[in-house]
Amino acid sequence: MDILEGLNPAQRQAVETPEGPLLILAGPGSGKTKVITHRVAYLIKAWGISPYRIMAVTFTNKAANEMRERLHQLLGQRAEELTLGTFHAICARFLRRDGQEIGIDPHFVIYDEEDQLNLLKRALQDLDLDPRYYNPKALGSAIRAAKARLIGPEDYARQVTSYRDEVVRRVYGRYQELLAQSRALDFDDLLMEAVRLLRQPRVLAKYQSRYLHVLIDEFQDTNIAQYVLAKQLAGQHRNICVVGDPDQSIYSWRFADLRNILNFEKDYPDARIALLEQNYRSSKAILELASHIIAANKERKPKGLWTENEVGLPPTVAEVYDEQEEAQFVARQVESLAREGFAPGDCAVMYRTNAQSRVLEETFVRYGLPYKLVGGTRFYERREVKDVIAYLRLIVNPDDNISLLRVINTPPRGIGQRTVAELSRWAQARELSLYQALKQLAEGERDSGPFTARTRHDLNSFLSLVEGLAAQGQELHLHDLIQVVLERSGYKEYILNEPDGEDRWDNVLELCTLAQEYQHLEPGEGLTSFLEGVTLVSDVDSLDEKVNAVTLITLHQAKGLEFPVVFIVGLEEGVLPHIRSFDDPAQMEEERRLCYVGVTRAKRRLFLVRALRRSLAGLSGANPPSRFLLDIPPSLVSSAPSGLGVPEPKVLTPAPAPSLPHIRAGDRVRHAKFGEGVVVSCQPSRDDQEVTVAFAEAGVRKLLLSLAPLEKLG
Repeated sequence: MDILEGLNPAQRQAVETPEGPLLILAGPGSGKTKVITHRVAYLIKAWGISPYRIMAVTFTNKAANEMRERLHQLLGQRAEELTLGTFHAICARFLRRDGQEIGIDPHFVIYDEEDQLNLLKRALQDLDLDPRYYNPKALGSAIRAAKARLIGPEDYARQVTSYRDEVVRRVYGRYQELLAQSRALDFDDLLMEAVRLLRQPRVLAKYQSRYLHVLIDEFQDTNIAQYVLAKQLAGQHRNICVVGDPDQSIYSWRFADLRNILNFEKDYPDARIALLEQNYRSSKAILELASHIIAANKERKPKGLWTENEVGLPPTVAEVYDEQEEAQFVARQVESLAREGFAPGDCAVMYRTNAQSRVLEETFVRYGLPYKLVGGTRFYERREVKDVIAYLRLIVNPDDNISLLRVINTPPRGIGQRTVAELSRWAQARELSLYQALKQLAEGERDSGPFTARTRHDLNSFLSLVEGLAAQGQELHLHDLIQVVLERSGYKEYILNEPDGEDRWDNVLELCTLAQEYQHLEPGEGLTSFLEGVTLVSDVDSLDEKVNAVTLITLHQAKGLEFPVVFIVGLEEGVLPHIRSFDDPAQMEEERRLCYVGVTRAKRRLFLVRALRRSLAGLSGANPPSRFLLDIPPSLVSSAPSGLGVPEPKVLTPAPAPSLPHIRAGDRVRHAKFGEGVVVSCQPSRDDQEVTVAFAEAGVRKLLLSLAPLEKLG
């Protein structure tokens, strides 16, 4: 087959460019994977390069597998001779083959994140450092950052400027000693040790001689260690081809360094540049809007994206009242798009933080719309949310063993797994719940079991906490009760000390936002109603993940994906862009790139949504529209009175359905999908009615009457 067949002129140039350094700047949807695979095939078929002498590096196993499949189609079995894979996989191969040169056992094991965390805890123990004060995850993040910059324990010692740095240095050193004792490497070691291996002249000469061509995908996502590896491998022949897009660099929090791609031409002054500017994904209208958003960034290489696709409908910029109407707007639009031929699976809803999914999930359940959460955990299944709910369940029912086991040592309070196991055995022998067993131990009966005085003190302290919270549960409104739980349990301090603590704390505060909706109920009643509601919303696990469903996804997770229809919600100052970027121009530019990535996931339809008011992360207030919206010329979006493409508010809430029969609690009804059931409750919801129905087979469902008309049975 003709390797160049089907390539546009810019793609052909990138494929045919002769030897030497080559920078391919590939805009979104421009066919970069196709260019990489065809360039590899061209090197082999047209230039006669042996596949054995070519390395192609990707960032994910998924991308590596896709590239491997395409190369098999182009080259057949010869594709097996290539060195193809992720940075980590390729480095592991090098180290198993030649690692003995630097003292690495070829039979080393690779520790995953859980293994690393356990080892960090062991290092803290060996150094007599209390993990309650020196968070293992935070220390691990600091060590990973050092390794990404090729800073070992000895080098780290030379840059200590604070007590925290000194703690990291000590833990880092002991952690590496424990890794060596176990003949283990962690993920970051694979890169750092590979760099060290290639600093051995004999080994470096071996690999530089072998690899005549090195190709690297997603170059904007490389960290310093990966960049150094690339330079080492291509140091002799200098045939290094890197593909990427500075405008899609959104992973600085993973230690990716945008300077790697921006400074490529400084490191290789003779580099040729190939621009892939033709977009095959999006409509002209969407692409023009995306170009206006990203143009304001300074740290970039300008590209003139264009497409031969149809102009398409102008993107819609919608202004809604709050996050509830935002979610309703999305749900109504998904249903409206179905009448245009779009399936739910064609649609994706993207947001800046995980906490924003909660209202969307609840609304989709209420509307009966299938959805799936990609790359994340459903809101009510997130660890921090489940922890707080477990405390609340203990307030209502302290004999709930599952909830008690979840929080008895969360936050850590000296009650380890061994103690919990002994307590469970002691309670089981007496046919008591764990709570009743704790009470008996506290009463000081003779049989105190296998517990030391210190252990009994810790168990009694936890019992006092639970009983104190239970008493407050009858006196405080729900929102205030949650605040007391967070403070008295120490959970707030515990969660904020984690490396991703701010995001996790946002989810806890989002739970507080939800609790505000129960403030009108009396203490006790509000808590019970809240827990019932949580159980109902959590019941979406029964949804088949393979069904035709709307995708809910963060903007970071959406990179590399595409959808016919994209909704980006939360386009307000402080949300997108995130408030943490306000004091850092570099972070603000990354926020703009993140918005650009989201917009360029859309193929045919795009909806950008902002709320006038939002309750998020425990705070309620009015935020100005995102600066990214203000960069869009009004002529590019659907017209509206405000000039921002704002739909009339009347389209944002479910319309009343006066022709439907009057429904009230106790009525028997039939639903086309869920079958027959009994109405549990019926209450107003703006201009609609929200009906709770207990179906015989589908369980309890909350439905909006205008969207899910029910047939009243006699």
